[in-house]
Amino acid sequence: MILIIKTNKEELHDLEFVKPIEDILSKNNINFFTMHYNNLTIKDINKTDKVIICGTSLKDNQFLEDINKFEWIENFKKPLLGICAGSHIIGLVLGYKVKKKMQIGLKDIQINNFLGMKERRQVYHLHNYQVLPEIFHKENIYAVLFHPEVRNKELIKNFCKS
Repeated sequence: MILIIKTNKEELHDLEFVKPIEDILSKNNINFFTMHYNNLTIKDINKTDKVIICGTSLKDNQFLEDINKFEWIENFKKPLLGICAGSHIIGLVLGYKVKKKMQIGLKDIQINNFLGMKERRQVYHLHNYQVLPEIFHKENIYAVLFHPEVRNKELIKNFCKS
């Protein structure tokens, strides 16, 4: 069972940042449930096999004020994927610092053996900040600064099926 964590303050943003991930999982017959980080309990976290922390819009940075609600990440041993804001959250919990870095649009990057992907790809960026590198992997933690739910949907599928 995959837990999808919403980071957006405005429910309308679910359509852009959460629903595409839910659609990828549904299309691939992957069981999941979705919760907002404000409603999350340790019981919810413990009943999952993997967690995906979604991104949010450029102007929605409330999650930065609520970083203490993600302290569970420090001791989480199951696979965890952070997408954009999710990457920021993971980085902050791990002790990295926020840097201002606006990127909007498509960019070509080289992916070297990350969740089954090993080639040059075009990725979609939409963010004001950067905490971790564009692609990050350490033990059970995976994070990307870009939005694979827009381009490179197989990255999400590979994470869920690995």
